[in-house]
Amino acid sequence: MDTDLELKHLRSFVAVAEELHFGRAAQKLYLAQPALSQQIRRMEEIVGSPLFTRTSRSVSLTSAGKVLLERAHRTLRNVRLDLEETRSIARGESGRLNVGFVGSSMLATLPAVFRQYRSAFPLVQIHLHESFTSRVASGLLDGTLDAGILRDSDPQPDLEVETLFTERYLAVLPSKHPRASQRTIHASVLRDEPFVFYSRVAGSVAFDKPLSLCGGAGFRPRVVQEASHWLSIVRLVAAGFGVSIAPACVATIAEKGVVYVPLRGATEVSHVELAFRKGEQRPIVQGFARMARTIGRTKV
Repeated sequence: MDTDLELKHLRSFVAVAEELHFGRAAQKLYLAQPALSQQIRRMEEIVGSPLFTRTSRSVSLTSAGKVLLERAHRTLRNVRLDLEETRSIARGESGRLNVGFVGSSMLATLPAVFRQYRSAFPLVQIHLHESFTSRVASGLLDGTLDAGILRDSDPQPDLEVETLFTERYLAVLPSKHPRASQRTIHASVLRDEPFVFYSRVAGSVAFDKPLSLCGGAGFRPRVVQEASHWLSIVRLVAAGFGVSIAPACVATIAEKGVVYVPLRGATEVSHVELAFRKGEQRPIVQGFARMARTIGRTKV
């Protein structure tokens, strides 16, 4: 004997239990009354006990029926909630999203991206992972990250990478530097200066781009100290360790003893990028990508 209960059986049972009248329940379900009666009899066969006490004048629940009604309400409610959650995930409105980002992007538009994404998708559990560009790219490739915000990434054939916005480079100088009061300087005036710089482990392109500005001015900078974060670099410049060249967003770090001076004639720019795996179609990732594009590309 087939003992599988179907959702239609539970819905029919609940309708009869709530109406305590087969005719009204049949109308509620848009069923013929004989078909409804057959479904209830089938349920009673599966349960092995009457669910209703029937007389010519009334219908009432048996003890078994009362227990089943409670369970049926819970089962139907859980099925409804599970379907709603599944549909929400399919639309990218809930689930878990792991986003990697470079720290300097937090000095630009990334906080606005996160703020508006959380507002638009409050049910998404967004987990943030700060790291270097190279490590964010590795996380995307091994699947531990779903989306990433990079800066001047190395070519990755398995990643979709698109530029959100570009930034010019600035010289970072101690406030007592002889050139600190100038409105602009040419990179060549830094020829003999010691440099504090980002580590190459961040990525070869990210490391080489600002150096190329020095190369274009006819010298290779003498890097005396490396650091992993721009705040550290700025404070080392303030402490007199040397000078640096940084993307324009770093100028939002208001550090006493440091000035930021635009580089005259510099054509190289830094690219802040959105990245995810090639072929990525999940709505939760595409939703984040749309938000990043919309907000990121408002920056000029």
